[in-house]
Amino acid sequence: MSKVETKYIFVTGGVLSSLGKGITSSSIATLLKHSGFEVGILKIDPYINVDPGTMSPLEHGEVFVTRDGAETDLDIGHYERFLNMDFSSKNNFTTGQVYLSVIDRERKGGYLGKTIQVIPHIVDEIKRRIKLAGEGKEILVVELGGTVGDIEGLPFLEAMREIKHEYGIERVISVHVTLIPLIRVAGELKTKPTQHSVQELRRIGITPQIIIARTEKELSKELKNKLSMSCDVDYDCVIMAQDAKSIYQMPLNFLKEGVLVPISRFLKLPQSTPDMKEWDSLVKRILAPQNEVSIAFVGKYLNLKESYKSLIEALVHAGANLDTKVNIQWIDSEELERNQELLKQLKYVDGILVPGGFGERGIKGKMEAIKFARENKIPFLGICLGMQLAILEFARNVLGVKEADSMEFNPKTKEPFIYLIENFIDQNGEKQIRTHTSPMGGTMRLGEYECQTKEGSKLQKAYNGQKIIKERHRHRYEANPKYREILEKNGLIISGESKGLIEVIELENHPWFVAVQFHPEFTSRLQAPNLVILEFIKQASKHNAN
Repeated sequence: MSKVETKYIFVTGGVLSSLGKGITSSSIATLLKHSGFEVGILKIDPYINVDPGTMSPLEHGEVFVTRDGAETDLDIGHYERFLNMDFSSKNNFTTGQVYLSVIDRERKGGYLGKTIQVIPHIVDEIKRRIKLAGEGKEILVVELGGTVGDIEGLPFLEAMREIKHEYGIERVISVHVTLIPLIRVAGELKTKPTQHSVQELRRIGITPQIIIARTEKELSKELKNKLSMSCDVDYDCVIMAQDAKSIYQMPLNFLKEGVLVPISRFLKLPQSTPDMKEWDSLVKRILAPQNEVSIAFVGKYLNLKESYKSLIEALVHAGANLDTKVNIQWIDSEELERNQELLKQLKYVDGILVPGGFGERGIKGKMEAIKFARENKIPFLGICLGMQLAILEFARNVLGVKEADSMEFNPKTKEPFIYLIENFIDQNGEKQIRTHTSPMGGTMRLGEYECQTKEGSKLQKAYNGQKIIKERHRHRYEANPKYREILEKNGLIISGESKGLIEVIELENHPWFVAVQFHPEFTSRLQAPNLVILEFIKQASKHNAN
């Protein structure tokens, strides 16, 4: 079997950040995958943090967790959701990781006493990681975070330039995502920022072959021609990326714009038409659904909803597959603590969702919402912290254990219904759980774990009768199995577990009250929605019908 010669598509951004490089990369990769190619994808982050795991959600948005337990940029979530594939730690790396690797090698004498410099040593490490991500793939799409002109991005651009020099245009092309701003007073679209951005790329030796023009307003033929001439790209290489109602429209829009034509021409790919029938059908259900439900989303990062990106998208996936619009009612858990009138509004929703999070802020409001769902028989889904709070709410208000608490909020609690992961002892009296310890000293359960489902449970029904399911985790605290017996005797069923760890709870006398320790949103995709989230929306629809 001959070794695959990987072809590379580098995606850069110009003018400003947040233009949608991740969606562009995902869309191009999706079209190529649906055309029958073996596709890989890689996100390079220029920040010096080793990974986003210690960064605040308010600073960086969501931390996405891969199957192998890597804490990665949220764009990896887009890649998995679009491509319906699992990715790993090798599909995302940062400046911090690159420098750590080079310094570690230097300390061990790996460079034989040479002076370590950005060129060639840092750049060579970047190239090594890029090539590693492309191994076994026909095409690797590489997204460079940040904006052209950022000082921290220069080593990555140099790595791109060198890979292009090594392999040539038949194996390496550059796609530049850029803004065409609309000056509303004049009613004009302006190309000058794009021209300057492309000039900056060319100044360092990179000439983009394709321009993705992000725009509010449709580009005229004249404007496309102007971009073609001023940026030195073919006319059919100016691809319009007009604002869309759903990110999942973008592969279809790019296909209409003909993005595969220049890609195939430059990379000498066989001509093929992607099969997007199922995708098109799902997108139509997102844009014009037949039904709708209302879900109360009780969280504390509502001023920056990127913190819940995967969960929001998972609700979209479930809705698309059920031909239902999921209307999210954003409820600030801190406001819920202060305003009892806000609590009364929950009687008008079809389902209540309490997501994960860290820290004590806003937990009382979340527990009020959980209590309301329990007492008023409203479909409920708790995730991670949401499950832990459901246990605490039950312990305090049903069992009457007023001192029931989590060691996260009260390390000296006399009734630690929720305790630190390090305290878990398995049935053999040994600590066998696989954990990751951060440099800050925190121990977490990260990545995919198996969960055994209880026969006849709502959980097992949601997963179509599967006895073993696999889901991803990101948390430091666990439900304390010491209290398992008293919880189950009083109607709180343990319906999912992993080697003695409590993974899922559900209420006995409730239409649908399920809470999970894992993060089901991390495995949800447009073409394969997560099953427990799908069931939650089904149950909310039933509640709506009643």
